[in-house]
Amino acid sequence: MRALNASSKTKNAHRPVAAPANDPKLLLARARNAAFAEAAKGNLGGGLGMLYDALQGEPMSHDLMSDMAALLLAAGRLEHAAGYAERALQVHTQHGPSLYTLAFALSGRGEVDRAIGVLNELQQGPGRDSLQAEAPELVPVAMIELERLRRLRD
Repeated sequence: MRALNASSKTKNAHRPVAAPANDPKLLLARARNAAFAEAAKGNLGGGLGMLYDALQGEPMSHDLMSDMAALLLAAGRLEHAAGYAERALQVHTQHGPSLYTLAFALSGRGEVDRAIGVLNELQQGPGRDSLQAEAPELVPVAMIELERLRRLRD
């Protein structure tokens, strides 16, 4: 009987727990995914609109602000991208994706020294850990940009 109980406990331990359909985290994840899907289809404005609408319900979400910054950066709206990244960093100071977006927006605007400072934050510590956890493919891109900017400055 014990073997049977242990076996059923093991099976239950691996069974996924369904989140309620109105779970705020689930709704936020869906909004973020839908926004990036729209942008991937070439409808950047639609993706930005979805994120903007989601921000109305969750104005302090650093993830939404960071996503908005990333899409704005992709659209070449560097000033707005930097603004949203900075707002995200006010909420979560070492958020790697926001630091990444801010650095590239600053670089694109010709603010080399500020961009280098932000990229230096991404070299080590919590900012790098955050970027590594959320978007590991961007870590080497950030380090290449840091080296490029250092050469440009020297």
